[in-house]
Amino acid sequence: MSEVPAAAPAIGPLDWSRVMAALPHRYPMLLVDRVEELVPDQSIAAIKAVTINEGFFQGHFPGRPIMPGVLIVEALAQAAGVLAVESLGLAGTGKLVYFMAIDEAKFRKPVEPGVLLRLEVAFVQKRATVCKFAGVAKVDGQVVAQANFTAMIADPPATT
Repeated sequence: MSEVPAAAPAIGPLDWSRVMAALPHRYPMLLVDRVEELVPDQSIAAIKAVTINEGFFQGHFPGRPIMPGVLIVEALAQAAGVLAVESLGLAGTGKLVYFMAIDEAKFRKPVEPGVLLRLEVAFVQKRATVCKFAGVAKVDGQVVAQANFTAMIADPPATT
């Protein structure tokens, strides 16, 4: 009988400074405010505080502000980036996590200002340079969006 390796202990919460150390994104494109829990090599639960001050609400839509679905998926991908960087020991290496593909994206309910968007992402497949993830975004425990996506880990582009 083979033994199942023990799961790595969960870490968290991680504040905005640790999130910013893991991701190259900055305002207004940084869409992860904090990490509630991260289980290396397995999953992450992160939070995006959705406020009326977000620039996209000015035009999406006037009089009925709704967070664009593409930004919800981007927030899930950023949470996955934190998971990958922390799990693969890439913090401080300069490596970037590039979004490659989105599959089976579904949007269940609109996300309005004044909510905490919970981003739950798990590894589906993990390789040295390409990882697959499954993500679910929730508000008050209800699923508002979900998607499967693929990301590539690579060096940043050369500057000229």
